[in-house]
Amino acid sequence: MCMATSPNDAGDDVFDEFLTDRGHTVERVGWEQEYNKKQCPDCGGLHEEGASSCTVCGWTPAR
Repeated sequence: MCMATSPNDAGDDVFDEFLTDRGHTVERVGWEQEYNKKQCPDCGGLHEEGASSCTVCGWTPAR
């Protein structure tokens, strides 16, 4: 059986703990800044400061 994970998966904390326990670094990814806009780290789409998700690819920042 194959398990898929998503950025909004409730099991992310358990998965992160599993990786951390085994010596991996777990990094939360957030918006990048481009002038006075937010930039999506996945596709590079630019958004207003109040954006909560990317309207180009659907990416949302980690909790």
